[in-house]
Amino acid sequence: MDFSISKRAEDLKNRAREFVRREVMPLEPRLSESWSELAPALREARAKAKSQGLWVPDLDIPLEEFAVLSEELGRSPLGHYCVNAQAPDIGNMELLELAGTEAQKQRWLRPLQAGEIRSCFSMTEPERPGSNPTWMETRAVLERGQWTIDGHKWFTSAADGAAFAVVMAVTDPDAPAHLRASMILVPCETPGFELVRNIPVMGHAGEGWPTHSEIRYTRCRVPEENLIGGRGAGFALAQERLGPGRIHHCMRWIGICERAFEMMCRRAVEREIAPGKPLGTRQTVQQWIAESRASIDAARLMVLHAAWKMERQGQREARVEISTIKFLVAGVLQEVLDRAVQVHGALGVTDDTPLAFWYRQERAARIYDGPDEVHKGVVARRVLRGFGMELK
Repeated sequence: MDFSISKRAEDLKNRAREFVRREVMPLEPRLSESWSELAPALREARAKAKSQGLWVPDLDIPLEEFAVLSEELGRSPLGHYCVNAQAPDIGNMELLELAGTEAQKQRWLRPLQAGEIRSCFSMTEPERPGSNPTWMETRAVLERGQWTIDGHKWFTSAADGAAFAVVMAVTDPDAPAHLRASMILVPCETPGFELVRNIPVMGHAGEGWPTHSEIRYTRCRVPEENLIGGRGAGFALAQERLGPGRIHHCMRWIGICERAFEMMCRRAVEREIAPGKPLGTRQTVQQWIAESRASIDAARLMVLHAAWKMERQGQREARVEISTIKFLVAGVLQEVLDRAVQVHGALGVTDDTPLAFWYRQERAARIYDGPDEVHKGVVARRVLRGFGMELK
């Protein structure tokens, strides 16, 4: 059993950590600014990432090596964006690489990989549970060589400023549940595409990325060739997209945990509660530190194993591992962030550190890409099947 990482991954990890420390973390005090205010500084950081060989679409590395890189980028809220590995763009790149036509790749994938445009992913609907992607109301009807899309979406990530959307819509309502929907590329300037609002999340609804938008599609017409991967393939493509995405998210969360953990330990050493008595002398704080260290290390090993298995045996064979890490790491993230905020006291709820930003933004980790309860159900059904019980 070998727990080492490759020399290339070790090099990427070290270079990414230094890049995040020198170029990205200094931008964190500006997180409350609008996108237009922060964009010039981010463009400069992205140019440096390219020049240093850290531009993610240019890297051809196995999933477990990307996971190591993703942890380092996750140490800052802006880390993934500065190397063009942010959601939903990285998932849309993988989707287009997997199932896009050559024309689709030339028009959308290449500019996306180059960082010249951004994209959004439009699947969740306010009237339907996001945990059941086979049940949605948005329709796409093929009429004289064009898809006409009508529907209502929300939590369309990064729609504000995006060049195009990947839209999940029902194209075959009478087909079996898993074959009813398709994915269609929709340029955001298309008539009938309406960005209704940026949804306030925990008090934040900023202009530009990162946002979650409510979208209406009203007689929104695009060419038939904007279909991705074949008619009725929407559910299968969504699963292909979400599998690696959960690895990405989990390792980003571990990066957040590591940064929060370091901040918590530093605070425990430096903050005195009485002359000569730092916070770290208190048993409760010591327990939080020990429990956090154990949880983060265990979570990392589980994610790396899931990535290793997915890379070698495929997503279907790694389904239980993927579901397990999704709910486990999301829980570890919430616990570690909560302890770090508590150790920082009043400072922890201000925007003087990134802790409050993460606390607001990452509570959704237990909901998006499948809520905890759904993933726990997947794991439990697979376990019980081994004991002779079949659950539907």
